[in-house]
Amino acid sequence: MAKVLLHGFHRVLPTHHLAQDDILAWLAAAHARSEATLQRPATPEAREALVRKYRKLVRAFGCSTDRIQSRYAFPDDFSHQDWDRMRLFELNAFPSGRSCAERSRFFAEVTAGLFRDLYPEAAEAPPVLIHVTCTGYVAPSAAQRLVARRDWGRRTEVIHAYHMGCSAALPAIRMAAGFLADGKARVDVVHTELCTLHLDPALHTPEQLVVQTLFADGVMRYALTRAEAWHGEGRALELLAAGDELLPGTEDAMTWMVHPFAMRMTLSRKVPDLIRGHLAGFLDRLAARAGFTLPQLRGEAVFAIHPGGPRIIDELARHLGLGPAQVEASNGILARHGNMSSATLPHVWQAILDAPGVPGGTPVVALAFGPGLTIAGAILRLAA
Repeated sequence: MAKVLLHGFHRVLPTHHLAQDDILAWLAAAHARSEATLQRPATPEAREALVRKYRKLVRAFGCSTDRIQSRYAFPDDFSHQDWDRMRLFELNAFPSGRSCAERSRFFAEVTAGLFRDLYPEAAEAPPVLIHVTCTGYVAPSAAQRLVARRDWGRRTEVIHAYHMGCSAALPAIRMAAGFLADGKARVDVVHTELCTLHLDPALHTPEQLVVQTLFADGVMRYALTRAEAWHGEGRALELLAAGDELLPGTEDAMTWMVHPFAMRMTLSRKVPDLIRGHLAGFLDRLAARAGFTLPQLRGEAVFAIHPGGPRIIDELARHLGLGPAQVEASNGILARHGNMSSATLPHVWQAILDAPGVPGGTPVVALAFGPGLTIAGAILRLAA
């Protein structure tokens, strides 16, 4: 089989870069405003009591600033607390925010602009364009609209890799490798995740406070080509093996469903434990397909672990016996960006490629997890 390389990573930063402290304050105010709209408290003292209550809850259950310093978001709403002029979170009138339809319209607007920017008029048409997301579905998609507008319909196939959650980058690169094996010269993968669209301030449970203080928006484009078509621009990752497995009896540990006001995620606290119990066997099988053993990878590889949250990285690193340097890229992306769903792992790959201390030839173990529960992984190697 021909060598397949991932390269040309291009990150687009969302409009607003927000300190986690500021986001926690905004969330506490949003939860208090939502509840005040529902309860209609009669006095300023009663309204202030709601603010104090939700500040305390957000600080108690939300992701703290010691591991997440900042996150990015596309909606302007997060930059102020004037609830009457919010696009999505007009909480004086709508305690949960605007409907899923309005959020979908916002997703369509933002992604249309992103694809225009990623593929300007002079851009070369990719033979295959895979659009990856789990945070917005509109048809035609922004990828299809781009291809139609550029009149690329005979040159570019559009493939949608939707609703696979945080692990979707790994199925996407497997799809891309299949197209390359079928004779395509290049496959572009574009992730557009607008996780912040799906916040519901009327949901005050500890689980939802974790989700709301963890997820963020992220966009990434990269290409896959056969090695002989790569001309050495920057560094690249060679794909050696990839696969995924569903864990039995874990169907309800992570869910993602459309609700009237947003897509709603549920996330069990047991997810790290469930993954840990199956991870070594999965990695043994994956390593063998790439010509490695698991002990070799523990000693030689850097690990791109999808930072679903601090506990995921810490517990899996401890379970596998990894040193801090081996998961530095994952921790760094979590700190600067939070969890961007499917766009997160490509951000970690880019960070590894940009790290001067990681030499060519170094194995890279990529791991991500999605509903199912699904463990997805790949063994890559920095192209020398």
